[in-house]
Amino acid sequence: MQNDETLNYYDSHADEFFKSTINVEFVTIQEHFLVKLQKGSYILDFGCGSGRDTKYFLEQGYKVDAVDGSKELCKLASEYTQIEVKNILFQELSEVEKYDGIWACSSILHLPVDELTKVMGKMTVALKEKGIIYTSFKYGIFAGERNGRFFTDMTEDKWVNFLSGIEDLEIEEQWITSDVRPGRGEEKWLNLILRKR
Repeated sequence: MQNDETLNYYDSHADEFFKSTINVEFVTIQEHFLVKLQKGSYILDFGCGSGRDTKYFLEQGYKVDAVDGSKELCKLASEYTQIEVKNILFQELSEVEKYDGIWACSSILHLPVDELTKVMGKMTVALKEKGIIYTSFKYGIFAGERNGRFFTDMTEDKWVNFLSGIEDLEIEEQWITSDVRPGRGEEKWLNLILRKR
């Protein structure tokens, strides 16, 4: 299952995490995702954290389901977005061809590779034909615990190798960005847009 220590971290640091992410300027990447979807499309915010992106998508006229593994973050995000944020683990996703887009912004990076493979399979099933996934990983080859949470980092080569084990998904775009949080600009992220064949 999802790393218990990671969930415990988010439950015990929920207020701090909410405050540190809620006002982060992320419009460039949000719009990069939305431009590939028709207005009013159905989005799953998969590991929504503070609910920042869910709220933005709702305000732009999209239909959004939001989920997170942390009970405490679900409470804060529900209050912030004014929709019910469901408390489910990534491995519990069971929808079939429901979503036009899945937004997994720095969320599924908390899964070890074997779990990530299973979850990506479930995400693919949950997408409609030609649907898209946006996801992001810290840039590198590290996998393990960092500051109380589990991380699987990715490079372009590591991702291509990983994706070869997932049917029906292909890379549409990939690019590297610097962390947008204050004082974190030296941290790099691998951003990916994947499309269901």
